[in-house]
Amino acid sequence: MGSQVRLRLLPSARCLFDEPVQVKVSGLMSKQVVTMRARSSDEKGVMFSSSATYRADGSGEIDLDRDPSLSGSYVGVEPMGLLWSMKADVLHKRFQRTNSLNPHVVNFSVHEEEGRMLAEEINERCLIRDGVSRVAVKDGNIRGVLFTPPGDGPFPAVLDLYTFGGGLSEKRASLLASRGFVVLTQALYGHSDQPKTIKEIHLESFQEAIEFLQKQEKVGSKGVGVISLSKSGDLALSAASYLEGVEAVVWINGCSANTVFPLYYEKKQILPPLMFDFEKVIPTASGATIPIHAVHDPLEEKNKATLIPIERAKGRFLFVAAEDDLNWDSKGYMEEMMERLMRHGNKNFEGLCYVGAGHYLEPPYGPYCPSSFHGLVGKPVMWGGEPRAHAAAEVDLWGRVQEFFRNYVSCDASQTKAKL
Repeated sequence: MGSQVRLRLLPSARCLFDEPVQVKVSGLMSKQVVTMRARSSDEKGVMFSSSATYRADGSGEIDLDRDPSLSGSYVGVEPMGLLWSMKADVLHKRFQRTNSLNPHVVNFSVHEEEGRMLAEEINERCLIRDGVSRVAVKDGNIRGVLFTPPGDGPFPAVLDLYTFGGGLSEKRASLLASRGFVVLTQALYGHSDQPKTIKEIHLESFQEAIEFLQKQEKVGSKGVGVISLSKSGDLALSAASYLEGVEAVVWINGCSANTVFPLYYEKKQILPPLMFDFEKVIPTASGATIPIHAVHDPLEEKNKATLIPIERAKGRFLFVAAEDDLNWDSKGYMEEMMERLMRHGNKNFEGLCYVGAGHYLEPPYGPYCPSSFHGLVGKPVMWGGEPRAHAAAEVDLWGRVQEFFRNYVSCDASQTKAKL
């Protein structure tokens, strides 16, 4: 019977990382109960897997767009559940796929209740669309990778700061470029010939990146958009507040104050750092900690100098907060910033709050990460969120980010002609 069973991934077994696929099985016995499995490894060699039990219909078919999982890694109708519910085989590991040239390869399979495999199919989930140019950048203080869509453009420009950490992650940048943006992802330290650690941050590095993007031939925007996550959120806010050329900022689960490192511009410190009290980190039975209460309150009088003066910014803000973020109080920071902007008469913002989502909101359909190593804390931390709600938030947010940049990063053909 195994040779008659067929597993199909529609419309194609090869797609972009952020695209859904329809998983269908045919050739089973009427009402047969089977186990669907997904398995993959990340670029660090960590294995991730998921499984779910399904019952075929009267015709011996299963369609994950229609049929509910009865048990396993998730229950209910979840067309992409096998992807977002994949867990690492070891504790406290986050799925790593940072090089855009390496696709996320997932093995889908169907098994009898006894375990024998009936059919399998490979899903190649690419991080970069065919025709998108990928160029390593080493220009002045810029160390990064530039992604440019195929065609003449003009295209809006985006600076992707991703999370603040050593080295680069290309995933979000390459996927945005695949959706029609010229994107530079930038590393501040730990990459190429950069120092492994830093003690301070200089805004000039972002100024260089903005000017570099504005000079690209296919860029049709006068300014750039900036997308961030976590610590890089406050860097994006500072760039918008102090630098020219930032038209739109997507701030995801960050802080309203400058954190960890002093911030310098034009050879002087402009913002001191908001710090942490690690004695307030909460341990858990899993070995991971909860750091949300360790951050000092930026609204206390002694810490107010760390607040970023976003009321100075000329561009537009999209604030995104996960209600169950356990890294820090993203929702509280977002509410404080929106109130402050309104007090100054500014209406240049919109806010999104996702119930049940955790800290790491990324492009959709990757494995949900409950906990992983935190460089600043020096041990694994809990990121928060419930897998199903978090996965739904990522799908919704990804579309909104693209719409936001298309609406607020000005783009017209005359800009590209002027450069040519």
